[in-house]
Amino acid sequence: MTAAGERRAGDVKTAGWELFYSGKVRDLYRSAARPGEVLMVASDRVSAFDHVLEPGIPGKGELLTRLSLWWFDRLDGVPNHLVSDHDVAGGAASLIPDAVAGRAMLVRTLEMFPIECVVRGYLAGSAWAEYQASGSVCGIALPAGLSFGDRLPHPVFTPAFKAPMGEHDENITFERTVELVGADAAEALRALSLDIYSRAAAIAEQRGLILADTKFEFGADADGAITLADEVLTSDSSRYWDAAAWARGERRDSFDKQVVRDWLSANWDPSASSGSESSDAPGDSDAPPRLPDDVVALTAARYRELIERLTA
Repeated sequence: MTAAGERRAGDVKTAGWELFYSGKVRDLYRSAARPGEVLMVASDRVSAFDHVLEPGIPGKGELLTRLSLWWFDRLDGVPNHLVSDHDVAGGAASLIPDAVAGRAMLVRTLEMFPIECVVRGYLAGSAWAEYQASGSVCGIALPAGLSFGDRLPHPVFTPAFKAPMGEHDENITFERTVELVGADAAEALRALSLDIYSRAAAIAEQRGLILADTKFEFGADADGAITLADEVLTSDSSRYWDAAAWARGERRDSFDKQVVRDWLSANWDPSASSGSESSDAPGDSDAPPRLPDDVVALTAARYRELIERLTA
């Protein structure tokens, strides 16, 4: 593990669990007593432009975990990576150490597909930039004359290739997806992603929210079954808008870390950074500036508001 990874892992004490991976947001632990399973811990770290920022967002890890579990519970018929007795009294959840209780899930190991399954119902984010340049997104032609935040004629599957740590994910065509995972898996991933998005968007709509876009990650279990993994439909993996504000033409304030991105864009030039893990080191001249307290507080409030509106 890199020095940056060690710093991000922190000093969480989890008896019987050994840290084996520390990402931008999550830490993964394994135990000899639980082969084939992983303790997935969501931290309060926040990242933007391929950098881990300081400080973190208070309570973020717990909110992301809570929202993922809430969505897993509502996606009947969609296999997910939680161990089978995760929600049973005295079951897997009781094995989660107190130090990470509330922000950890015990999950099954999977053979992960090397793509992010992105579904877009509205034109925003990198899709907006690509549309402005080419009139299409991931090889899918879109109607002319669309504006930022417009609803698409129908949700579209716009996959991305998972880049190595410190590099940008790459938007790819469906044909490239077939090359990466095979035709049958690509078709199944597209169909499943669109189905989950449509179901989730309908639930969000009932609560006065628009699910503009989201990304899913899938893996294959020991029997080859495609299984929903990682976080799902959270503020970090999705773009939610207030439906009433969208109707008024207010389309840029989402319930996620957009506040962080906007502040960084106005106060720091990401292109001046190497984008490597070493640029997270204290004192690195390319490292992003420390987030001000008001940006941290506003971001935390947006995360809390989303989960309150969805789960109330």
